[in-house]
Amino acid sequence: MGAAPLQALATSPELRADPLADDTVARVIDACDSPSGPWTAIGIVNRELARWQTNADLVDWRASPGTPAAIAAALEAYVRAGSALPDWADVGKIGRAEELFMEMSMVSCALLFCASLPECYVLPDLAGVLHTAGQLEQHTDYRVRSTAAMIFPVMMRGGLTTPEGAGVAQVLKVRLIHATIRHLILRTNPARVVAGNERPVIAARRMHGQGLYDTLYANGWDTARHGLPCNQQELAYTLLTFHYVFLRGLHGLGIPFRPEDEEAYLHAWNVMGHVLGIERALMPASMAEAKQLFHELQQRGRTQSWLPDPRPGLGGALMNMMANEIPLPSFKAFPVLLTRHLCGGATSKDLGLNRCVGLPTWVAFLVTMGVTRAVDWTVRRFVPQFSLCRMVTRAVGYRFTVRMLMSETRPLKLPSTLLNQVNTAVHSWERDPKAPRWVNRLEAKLAGRRQEAA
Repeated sequence: MGAAPLQALATSPELRADPLADDTVARVIDACDSPSGPWTAIGIVNRELARWQTNADLVDWRASPGTPAAIAAALEAYVRAGSALPDWADVGKIGRAEELFMEMSMVSCALLFCASLPECYVLPDLAGVLHTAGQLEQHTDYRVRSTAAMIFPVMMRGGLTTPEGAGVAQVLKVRLIHATIRHLILRTNPARVVAGNERPVIAARRMHGQGLYDTLYANGWDTARHGLPCNQQELAYTLLTFHYVFLRGLHGLGIPFRPEDEEAYLHAWNVMGHVLGIERALMPASMAEAKQLFHELQQRGRTQSWLPDPRPGLGGALMNMMANEIPLPSFKAFPVLLTRHLCGGATSKDLGLNRCVGLPTWVAFLVTMGVTRAVDWTVRRFVPQFSLCRMVTRAVGYRFTVRMLMSETRPLKLPSTLLNQVNTAVHSWERDPKAPRWVNRLEAKLAGRRQEAA
């Protein structure tokens, strides 16, 4: 079963959210009557979420002693209902997707920064949620690192399928955070809004401008204009940026997977989407279905407006963050040019990335891409797995991964055991087992790994 055309869906995906997670948050909020009660309840929830470190922690999970009974019951019911994989999950395909992610290693990270995240900010309403929260213009690295903290647990070996993995635990946290965001922006359960009863159930309080939750609550939301925040359309579109846009990016670099491997990769992320609360009808089973759904969702999303348009600010913040990690001034525009190449003109325009780039940088980029593609095309006739383009992309991905995701002074917010696994995996990516020794040496120089280049 794959994604259904949008016109075949009974109700608009902009007005559908996630009943399981939304009702859980509503039960938690309703358990507190005082003006400060909701914020106390959210603090309790955050404390309990910190205990979900591995998938094994979710088995027969119980709230901590002293947790208010209503909140404990809501969270325990949520874990029971949300932690099971769907009956259509194929462990073999998920395992193959994990292998592919590890094989792509630094390429995966480069595509995250220069393809998946930029496409994620194209929908005005989705960008509007981030803008409302101030998460990307003011806290760019936080948003990027939060995304990586979900991707790594999902795609590490056994992340979704074994007790030792942490993918299900991390995704259930994100799902509940999405529901909390919806509840705070709307000041009520989304089900009330869709039913036409928008009476806020969170008591009014004086805002002090401190923290994400205060910001979300203070700004509010125009449901008639923008639909529900973090709705099914936005969730499904975001999922597409993690699997379809990634696979499309590999095609753009000239290093695609085989069709059966692409379907395995789509499948693994669809299983993750199920745990995240995305409807099965919005999950593509093939690249053809994914391409159609991505086009439909993006065109549908572009018809909505958000003024002032937050997308150029978000896109610029992401590009500036990457440029700051590039030491040579003449190459600081490379992330913009790579994003243009991978995402196309329409997305570049939406994000304000179509501005002029210095001629030397533009020429250097074209020469780099042109020469590597030409060499790859020629050499692959004799050595099928050879790829200079893979080497260049890995070098770019290495700088972003090590400098922005794996900083020792700002480690990813992951359980220590899992963080150690991620660190081990990233260090194992420093050498490409598919490349000749001289290619690895050249890549080490490009990435600034002097000890490897010697």
